[in-house]
Amino acid sequence: MLNFLEEWSFFGGSILLILIGLYGVITRKNMIKILISLALMDTGVNLMLVALGYVKAANAPILNSVVQTNTAAFVDPIPQALVLTSIVIGTAVLGLGLALVIKIYDKFSTLDISKIRGLKW
Repeated sequence: MLNFLEEWSFFGGSILLILIGLYGVITRKNMIKILISLALMDTGVNLMLVALGYVKAANAPILNSVVQTNTAAFVDPIPQALVLTSIVIGTAVLGLGLALVIKIYDKFSTLDISKIRGLKW
């Protein structure tokens, strides 16, 4: 039972983070809280990608002529590179969103999306 919880806790935690972030995006009216919820969802997706790329008792795929190992015991580096790229892109998007929120606050003097008339469709 403990082995099952150890292996699947990252998946459960990532799904929980995504759902909490989705709840925050849907229910909150404050733009800062919406951005925090989006960042939480981004963290959940990154955790899911890391959990999908995890291989138990595996090594980094660094090959040289001295080490002779089984290639099946290597970790796939693609999910790790994807997560690093996603972290950089998520940080840039969050910074751009915060800059946009600051400009909206300067113009409308509120962060409540229901009180901003110019954002309605």
